[in-house]
Amino acid sequence: MTSNKNHPAYSVNEENFHILYQEKFSLKNGLYQLKNDFGCERLTVQSGGTVNSIFLREKLIDFVDIVLAPVLIGGKDTSTLIDGKSIMSEKELASLGVLKLLECKTLSNSYIRLRYRVIS
Repeated sequence: MTSNKNHPAYSVNEENFHILYQEKFSLKNGLYQLKNDFGCERLTVQSGGTVNSIFLREKLIDFVDIVLAPVLIGGKDTSTLIDGKSIMSEKELASLGVLKLLECKTLSNSYIRLRYRVIS
């Protein structure tokens, strides 16, 4: 998805690769276009906190799967599950998704998978 008419990806010619051009970026409109033009029913987003934040604030998440790795990483500059603009007011709390735990599963090598449904 791009608003750049000269994006270098336009030179890629692959059967399963499509560029969605938008004059003004809208993730919601892009997802509608994926469904209507390409029949996309499900989308997995495996990204960092910035992209996750966009999906969360636009209420475009149905499920959240979190896999916990048996390692501790941290620091003030370490990305988190949800980055982006900080919540600064009580009104902005409405942009958060409330989650309901559906499954907690132990995976191999001490990994844990948590699966949630976004309920609001």
